[in-house]
Amino acid sequence: MIQERSILKVADNSGAKIVRCFRILGGTRRRYARIGDILVASVQVAEPRKAIKKKQIVRALVVRQRQATRRPDGSYVRFDENAVVLVDAKKEPLATRVFGPMPRELKERGYEKLMTMAEDLV
Repeated sequence: MIQERSILKVADNSGAKIVRCFRILGGTRRRYARIGDILVASVQVAEPRKAIKKKQIVRALVVRQRQATRRPDGSYVRFDENAVVLVDAKKEPLATRVFGPMPRELKERGYEKLMTMAEDLV
């Protein structure tokens, strides 16, 4: 479960490495974010000479979480880390590459462009 003040790894080549969540979008009392949710985060660690800088405020899409997610067939999918991909206001990825496994649930939520960049689907 990803909540406010959670530290998240960035799984793309936008320049940010680590972000901290400070707002979950989708309601005033929304406490937790799951796979496919958008959150607002602050960049904590960034690569030098890239577009995204430290202390910048960004929107991010949750692509992996340690909390197990139940699928309609009864199986569960769980990842080793909490990770996000930076997106713009139109929910398009800012980066040109994404790293690591991506769950199929993202394609069902309408992130087609992101899923075409994915290395492997889980």
